[in-house]
Amino acid sequence: EGVVATVADARFAKPLDAELIVDLAMSHEVLVTVEEGSVGGFGAMVLHLLAERGVLDTGRVRVRTLTLPDSYQDHDKPEKMYAEAGLDADGILKAVRAALPEKAAQREGSVVNLKR
Repeated sequence: EGVVATVADARFAKPLDAELIVDLAMSHEVLVTVEEGSVGGFGAMVLHLLAERGVLDTGRVRVRTLTLPDSYQDHDKPEKMYAEAGLDADGILKAVRAALPEKAAQREGSVVNLKR
C-alpha cells in the first residue's frame, strides 16, 4: 500500500528503551504501541516519555496505543479475542490507516478510479 513500516520489539515494559522510542517517534509519522494489557500500561508509559521529552510538541508524530478493552471480554480462542480487541493484524492495520487519513483517502480514491 506504499506505507513503509518499522517493527521494533520493546522487549520489556520497564525500563523503557527511551533512546529507541524517541528515535522512532522522531523518524516516523505514526507510532503504534500494541500490548496485551489494558489502558495505563506500556502505551501510557511511551506517551508519558514522549510528552516529557517534548517530542509531541511539534505535532509531527501521531501516536496510537492499542490495548485490550477496559471491560470484561468473554473467554475464547486467543485469536478471536485479539480480533475483537483490534489487536490482530487487521486491527493494527486499521489503526495505522486511520492515523494516516490523507494517505488512506488517496488510496481509496485510486481504487475507485481503477474500478471505473
